[in-house]
Amino acid sequence: QVQLIESGGGLVQAGGSLRLSCVASGRTFSNVYMGWVRQAPGKEREFVAAITSGGSTYYADSVKGRFTISRDNAKNTLYLQMNSLKPEDTAVYYCAAPFQYTPRGIATSSGYKYWGQGTQVTVSS
Repeated sequence: QVQLIESGGGLVQAGGSLRLSCVASGRTFSNVYMGWVRQAPGKEREFVAAITSGGSTYYADSVKGRFTISRDNAKNTLYLQMNSLKPEDTAVYYCAAPFQYTPRGIATSSGYKYWGQGTQVTVSS
């Protein structure tokens, strides 16, 4: 059974930082891309960041320069370092991975098959 389990969310003041982690089990994702997608209250799911097996990264314009995605393939773990957080970053953040490599789906909210349960990030003003 494939599982993606996120951790690291919480409440932080604007300008602060959080580091999210996602541990995958059931299969290795070292040969495919992985990403983070978020959903704010009353809004659709929004692509945040992705990283390929080779380390190429993709970011939504809204988080460029503030968020950094990384991965540790040996640990089958994905990370999202979030700095300079803003109230508009408040959302449930989901770790996600595809069933197989689908290049055109990397930087979209619909390009993923497996999803974690999500971790809440709340940024206060």
